[in-house]
Amino acid sequence: MENKHLIVLAGPTASGKTATAIKFAKAFDAEIISADSRQFYKELSIGTAAPTADELAQVKHRFVHNLSIEDKYDVADYERDVLNYLKQYFKAKNVAVMTGGSGLFIDAVCNGLDSMPDIDDDVRAKVTRMLEEGGLEALQREVEKNDPEYYGVVDRQNPRRLQRAVEVFYQTGKPYSTFRQRNVVKRDFDIIKLAILWDRDKLIERINKRVDMMMRQGLLDEVRSVYPKRHLNSLNTVGYKELFDYLDGRCSLEQAVEQIKINTRQYAKRQMTWLRKNSDYRWFTIDETDEIIKSLELTVDS
Repeated sequence: MENKHLIVLAGPTASGKTATAIKFAKAFDAEIISADSRQFYKELSIGTAAPTADELAQVKHRFVHNLSIEDKYDVADYERDVLNYLKQYFKAKNVAVMTGGSGLFIDAVCNGLDSMPDIDDDVRAKVTRMLEEGGLEALQREVEKNDPEYYGVVDRQNPRRLQRAVEVFYQTGKPYSTFRQRNVVKRDFDIIKLAILWDRDKLIERINKRVDMMMRQGLLDEVRSVYPKRHLNSLNTVGYKELFDYLDGRCSLEQAVEQIKINTRQYAKRQMTWLRKNSDYRWFTIDETDEIIKSLELTVDS
């Protein structure tokens, strides 16, 4: 599609992606596609830093609160749904903006999914037993030992991602990372990759302040509302699992909040590692937003 552009706006958690994406969307008469795999869920707003009612009113957002935490939805579903959406969207508009912190979901839309080996049932069962008997720590140890490259960027609190890496290694004897990003699919629209840059100390300060703000906004009540379903993979995420521990009596509220801050900072570090491995991203600070928008010189009218 000639003159069709997808602006990808990435960055670590708490870097200001939502507000910045709205500026881009307004400048180019575009809609925003969320690439945050937790903002899909309608039950989760505060802990996922989903766009507010005011932000949703300013610009149309897609793939926000479109699922239930009980729905099964993976990166392949997301790739399919976004590409189908863009196919229709680009008939009327020239520019779309995608933003979010889920690098795997962004890469699926930009580059296509990698061809992964089929996993035998006995291998899958073996890895499932490993998780059941040894917990996340057992999976983490296996991935760290057999695939240190992937271990450096994976969300280590996500059991499904860890299971997949262990399954692939057991099935093939090769690290999961060797199967990733081999074949880049050429899309029929232009992709512009931008990433928001923050000084490390300032980003840590923003993360800590945002966690405190989430607590004031009622994060604990939100977590209580989904507590009966805490076994779901969609709830195995920062901000929820720590408060589940508090509700289970494993720690104090103060300890849980501090752990959220620690885990969020670690997540931001992994996001930065992921982004820096991709040389296609053009980095900019929030103060440079207007300058970057002007420099793109994209045609809005079809």
